[in-house]
Amino acid sequence: MYSAVNTIWVLVGAALVFFMQAGFAMVETGFTRAKNSGNIIMKNLMDFCLGTPIYWLLGFGIMFGSSGALFGSLDPMIRGDYSAILPSGVPLWAFVIFQTVFCATAATIVSGAMAERTKFSAYCIYSIVISAIIYPISGHWIWGGGWLSQLGFHDFAGSTAVHMVGGLCALIGAKILGPRIGKYGKDGKPKAILGHSLTLGALGVFILWFCWFGFNGCSTVSMGDDSAIVSAGRIFMTTNLAAAMASITAMCITWIRYKKPDVSMTLNGSLAGLVAITAGCDVVSPLGSAIIGIAAGFIVVFGIEFIDKKLKIDDPVGAVGVHFLCGLGGTLLTGLFDTEKGLFYSGNPTFLGVQALGVVSVMAWTAVMITITFLIIKKTIGLRVSREEEIVGLDVKEHGLATSYADFMPVPLSQTLDEEDVEGLELPVSQDKAVPVETITHTVSAPAHNPDHPKMTKIVIITKQSKFEALKSAMNKIGITGMTVTQVLGCGMQKGVGEYYRGVPVEVSLLPKVKLEFVICKVPVQTVIQTAKKVLYTGHIGDGKIFVYDVENVIKVRTGEEGYDALQDEN
Repeated sequence: MYSAVNTIWVLVGAALVFFMQAGFAMVETGFTRAKNSGNIIMKNLMDFCLGTPIYWLLGFGIMFGSSGALFGSLDPMIRGDYSAILPSGVPLWAFVIFQTVFCATAATIVSGAMAERTKFSAYCIYSIVISAIIYPISGHWIWGGGWLSQLGFHDFAGSTAVHMVGGLCALIGAKILGPRIGKYGKDGKPKAILGHSLTLGALGVFILWFCWFGFNGCSTVSMGDDSAIVSAGRIFMTTNLAAAMASITAMCITWIRYKKPDVSMTLNGSLAGLVAITAGCDVVSPLGSAIIGIAAGFIVVFGIEFIDKKLKIDDPVGAVGVHFLCGLGGTLLTGLFDTEKGLFYSGNPTFLGVQALGVVSVMAWTAVMITITFLIIKKTIGLRVSREEEIVGLDVKEHGLATSYADFMPVPLSQTLDEEDVEGLELPVSQDKAVPVETITHTVSAPAHNPDHPKMTKIVIITKQSKFEALKSAMNKIGITGMTVTQVLGCGMQKGVGEYYRGVPVEVSLLPKVKLEFVICKVPVQTVIQTAKKVLYTGHIGDGKIFVYDVENVIKVRTGEEGYDALQDEN
């Protein structure tokens, strides 16, 4: 007898886990550079699209085809009898799609660590291998009745089966592939390569957190009795609590170490807690899940730093720290905090030993198979794009995509401080130091000017983008009728701002600025200068600089007017 409740529960879970593909796509896109956005989106799309038929043809049979110790069976297109392994009341195809989306999740983890330098064709091949062989065989050991399952290994929703497998593939792939151009200096020290959109990254994390309730909660594959209902509520609670505690822990650690709470590392902390709790979310108490979350926060911060700074492995999104290290850690911590068999509750180390044996065995299988796969790809079609392709960007070279953001041009930010905002503040330097004025004169004699009209002067103001709106408004008020505005990069005596990104100093010597240019003759030069200083001044180095130039002549093309007349508003 089929159960409508159980079937709906499994299908809802499948839909939520499928939507994790969107979360991974946003995280990986946001934490990498814009020139590779289309490539990353394509990879996240295709690992699911390729994995679906491959898992149907090979993977599901290998994983669930029999209860053999090492291997299921070859059952192309799933035509065998699986009634013995189906959850109560759940039809075969509902269970198949539920397992398919888990398989796709393992494959998609790899793309983040190998982003920005991997050939798309190579990615498609190793994604197929993961979905067809690597994941199904280790999955059979854990969930398909294999030898680890028979020993009592516990991985409820996939800290090891999904995340550690994907994370270890990512670690080995990133090592074989090598770092991105410019990631490490000649002295071996890492350089921060900032992602282009923390907003996208954060959106991806929130999507993943939301979908994780399906990833873990719906892995009960049943809601037909009271025990399943109680278990689902407990799983939702432990899942959420671990993620929250890991986020708080990552934030506090980075706040202490980097003097400011690191945004991207805290976002990774959320994912770290989710990965770590996935193995034992059904058997640990809320207190145990909180401790696991705290541990995951430490693991992800120091793990990412260790991989980046000590191992010199370039992982743009932190996938290795999040999925491999926290998947491994969460599985072992289940051996401590399981409320029935865990060492801290039973006093018996046997279950912890089984958990350790499980992660070591799965690591050995995954490492051997994925290393062989990567080396074959490297020796045949090649694993990495050329230097030119990497510098230009994979969007252009791999997909013929000029940009993923064609409709989004840079726009000035809104103002942050107006004139009245700085009144009464104790400011560190004088206005002249914060907003210096430099006058540039011609070395040749300027032509004679009409005595009835002031001379013509060009004024160039370079300042923070955040002051543009206030400055534009002030210039309009004093009669400036036209200006040219340009988004530029530059720095003055401050030489950029010293900050950290994932624990690595950000070497920024060129900061985003806005440059305003206008030519005046009717409005007094000193009026413009004093007005600009009043608007721009905050007392901090970096407020901006004003340049004043002599102008010999101005010609209005449409009317032929020159000099003073060419600069006047026709109204």
